Amino acid sequence: MIVSAERLAGKGGGSVDDELKPLMKELSEAINESLSESDQIAEVISRIKAGGYDVFLVLEATIGFNRRDEDEGANKPAAAARKTEVEFKINAQDQKFLKSLKISVDR
Repeated sequence: MIVSAERLAGKGGGSVDDELKPLMKELSEAINESLSESDQIAEVISRIKAGGYDVFLVLEATIGFNRRDEDEGANKPAAAARKTEVEFKINAQDQKFLKSLKISVDR
């Protein structure tokens, strides 16, 4: 399993900042290492092989990078920048489903 920094850069994503390239390489190495050291993944793969199958594992991840504007949020406290109000709507079908799970919702 190999994730390369070039794959992380994506196709047609524009040029990659020279400061970002080593970090992308480090990220790809960290992803590869965590996948290859996963006991759970190794155990499942060995069970599949024991069942008489060859295993071909291809994982694709899309990772985007956007440069933040330095001024964008410099005047706002961090907590205020993250705070968003979410409107919670529930219809009759939602309520019926939740009730089947023994979850009651006050409207």
